[in-house]
Amino acid sequence: MIDTGLRRPILTLGRLWLSPFDVLCFFNFWLAPVMLHPQCLDFKPPFRPLRELEFCVMYKEFGCCDYTRDQELMAKYYRILDNFDYYGYAHCTGFVQELLCQECSPYAAHLFDAEDPSTPVRTIPGLCPDYCFQFWGKCSSIIPLLSDHSHIIKIKGDQSRLCQSLTLDDMDYCYPHLLSNQKLTKNLGRVESDADGCLQLCLEEVANGLQNPLAMVHANDGTHRFFVAEQVGLVWTYLPDRSKLQRPFLNITKAVLTSSWEGDERGFLGITFHPKYKYNGKLYVYYSVEVGFDERIRISEFRVSANDMNMVDHTSERVILEIDEPASNHNGGQLLFADDGYLYIFTGDGGMAGDPFGKYGNAQNKSALLGKVLRIDVDDNEKGPLYRIPPDNPFLNEQGARPEIYAYGVRNMWRCSVDRGDPRTKEGKGRIFCGDVGQNKFEEIDIIEKGHNYGWRAKEGFSCYDKKLCANSSLGDILPIYAYPHKMGKSVTGGYVYRGCEYPNLNGMYIFGDFMSGRLMSLQEDRNTGQWKYSEICMGIGLTCAFPGVINNYHQYIISFAEDEAGELYFMSTGIPSAMSPSGVVYKVVDPSRRAPPRQCHYDPVPVRVKSNLIRFVPQESESTYKSKWIKSVT
Repeated sequence: MIDTGLRRPILTLGRLWLSPFDVLCFFNFWLAPVMLHPQCLDFKPPFRPLRELEFCVMYKEFGCCDYTRDQELMAKYYRILDNFDYYGYAHCTGFVQELLCQECSPYAAHLFDAEDPSTPVRTIPGLCPDYCFQFWGKCSSIIPLLSDHSHIIKIKGDQSRLCQSLTLDDMDYCYPHLLSNQKLTKNLGRVESDADGCLQLCLEEVANGLQNPLAMVHANDGTHRFFVAEQVGLVWTYLPDRSKLQRPFLNITKAVLTSSWEGDERGFLGITFHPKYKYNGKLYVYYSVEVGFDERIRISEFRVSANDMNMVDHTSERVILEIDEPASNHNGGQLLFADDGYLYIFTGDGGMAGDPFGKYGNAQNKSALLGKVLRIDVDDNEKGPLYRIPPDNPFLNEQGARPEIYAYGVRNMWRCSVDRGDPRTKEGKGRIFCGDVGQNKFEEIDIIEKGHNYGWRAKEGFSCYDKKLCANSSLGDILPIYAYPHKMGKSVTGGYVYRGCEYPNLNGMYIFGDFMSGRLMSLQEDRNTGQWKYSEICMGIGLTCAFPGVINNYHQYIISFAEDEAGELYFMSTGIPSAMSPSGVVYKVVDPSRRAPPRQCHYDPVPVRVKSNLIRFVPQESESTYKSKWIKSVT
């Protein structure tokens, strides 16, 4: 059973977990299992150093120190050695190095009792009793050189009291035994999975209080702003610090056709910025309109205001294309520019069920624009036609076919994205991934290729839907890379291939979701076979997500995915699937197992001139919620 509220204890779809609080109240105590929870003293996951460490070499492959910090610890080591006599050099230098270097341990936060940012950090790491007794017996005189804590100084001469003070509550993490604890070291640095193979990830809340946020885009202009569109026809500007401008970037609520009833698919459905927006100020939107008694989808071009970089010039609208919609559902809604610089438009099949329009349905009819992937050229359109047909569009010279068509046979592709490619090799760059919503049985993920038929209504996923059409071998349809049955979810939300900098383990992973079931899912390509391996994504259990500002729950209805200008991954969901409900939240995907080295992902945003009041971001998850998470664990 899936809780539709935001504050569920832990969301692992298809599984019901007791909250740690429930366990505490029932038993009054518990013994926490050994759980992989690497964490540094800055309350972030460990990393692989860019430059090999020279002093704390035991953590040169993976840990919490970069080369700069390693050199600082080495300098501290030599300052301590200046106080040594011959005996100290002979017996204590190894202890000093080991104790100093525990700051570089991937479990540094545990060793120094730093999981809670509101409590003092230990000055000496937590030691296993046998090691502590050995250390005290040989080198108790150096304790004041390692710690200036008054309590440690006071008891330094009492072996029993000192070692009791240096003992951790959780003995699984004491030094040096944690180095040989296979439960902690076996999968260190990898994305952890639970017993069912569900990948354990976490989230950051980025924005909230939104009315069905269905798109988040960036302008690729160096400002690192992000723009969030609501179904009612509002687009909001957010600055890199996550503050929101009080005045909307775009407001076409009076023109947008939508309603408050849950599940209405009409409304403001898509937005994208021109690849040269920085120079031409152009952006494109996709929305539902009512013209007389007809409903249509409209693709319009706007320009940014000459007087305010955070506001669209609403008088600049030029309607690029309008398409009649025979029903209120299956309106498509994705707009994007691919690597070729052309504008791609993803339309639905026209609605109702089974694409009943005409002999073969809209999707198979190349004289109709519904059920298609369209590709047009909107460059240099100030004079003459508002768009041109790219010269290599596949059906340009086919009699009766609309020249705008790039691919066909789609039902209702909801959310598509362009792969940025591997940051190093650029492998995969330019691929277009889409989630195509199914009919009665299957949801599918497709990679869009020129001229291909994606099968609908002949096929749904890998199976036949219309048996007569399916038997037509001339269809030449292309199969999905993945399809899942309706027992897993009933409305796919296409996602992105992760190509960001902050979480290297996620590179190449296609992350998507399902609107109805709330599942987060992933696909990873096997480069040798070309096959895609499926893994479900669950929110991290126990202490997995116990980092400041990090959460492990989200609203069920996953509406859309996004990436920011730096390539980091986000998704939007809501607790009430209505265009008028202000329960929408934007989340950033976080890998708690590994991050990039410090400063590797640094960027300096281009300054933004703000003429509107700013609304400071306040997460709905409070600090007290975080504290409760690290205090408790799951039995």
